[in-house]
Amino acid sequence: MRYRKFGNTDLTVSEIGFGAWAIGGNAMVGTTPIGWGAADDEESVGAITKSIDNGVNFFDTADFYGLGHSETLLGKVLRNNKEVLIATKVGHRNIDDSIVLDYSKEHIMDACEASLRRLQRDHIDYYQLHSARVNHLENHACIEAMELLRQQGKIRHYGLSLNTFSPAPEAAFMMQHHVGNGFQLVFNLINQRAAPLFQSAADAGYGIIARMPLQFGLLTRKIKRDSVFGEDDHRHFRLTPQIIDTSLNALESVAWPICRKYGISETTLALSFILGFAPVSTVIPGIRTSKQAAENTAGLVVLSADDMKILITAYEDHFKNVVTLMEKQG
Repeated sequence: MRYRKFGNTDLTVSEIGFGAWAIGGNAMVGTTPIGWGAADDEESVGAITKSIDNGVNFFDTADFYGLGHSETLLGKVLRNNKEVLIATKVGHRNIDDSIVLDYSKEHIMDACEASLRRLQRDHIDYYQLHSARVNHLENHACIEAMELLRQQGKIRHYGLSLNTFSPAPEAAFMMQHHVGNGFQLVFNLINQRAAPLFQSAADAGYGIIARMPLQFGLLTRKIKRDSVFGEDDHRHFRLTPQIIDTSLNALESVAWPICRKYGISETTLALSFILGFAPVSTVIPGIRTSKQAAENTAGLVVLSADDMKILITAYEDHFKNVVTLMEKQG
């Protein structure tokens, strides 16, 4: 495992981190699935342990993942391990079976205490506003809360987990006001919309976390054209047959030949591609099993400049239309 500095902070993070959304289990808010279907806690513990064995030191979760269960599970396994870094998020709530965004100062302060209890920690290494938009930031209450939590020693650093499809306005606000320390951005071989932010964020001293590196599994080649997802899996409504078919057509013509060239798996190609961007601090694939922990932390390669160019060019030529389809699904 290799490590990178997280922006201008004192954090040094593993290139591959642990995305802990899926281990939250099959939580629902009303009839809306907010997880990846059922998860086996024993299997999740094995995934966490194997990841640590393979050098992972950065774990990313949220208080909304499993409605607290992801944090609770990480707290159970990592409570005595002070070497690892934990990032979590705040802002999403389940109120009367509806998803409500709450970035009020009062909620953030209370939610941080609740997260600390579940994580069994006295501080959070990196605290994130979960999908906050410009209007929330302009209110300043959420920034005031983050600064106060940092002064109190409850958090070390903070930042934004940005919108999936249009992260630029929020990032620009943070950089213009010189607040926060990092951005969590959706970035992968298919969805490259965030790429224009990389250099400006890095130049301004912000760390970058690349989330959804495998695009809900599309980039692992394990999803087939006839794949069906349970109603407790958010992919049930996000990965339509059209999105799957269009994605696989493009990947088969552009990406998979590069896998054969390097003798690597599709998963390894997807992760190696993202790490080919120097401003990226860490990549956080969702890890549910020990096998996935092993697959996601071994065999990474440095792609040639020519192959990086092929994959970057493929966004405009092939994948941009797929991202537009995904945006319509939410």
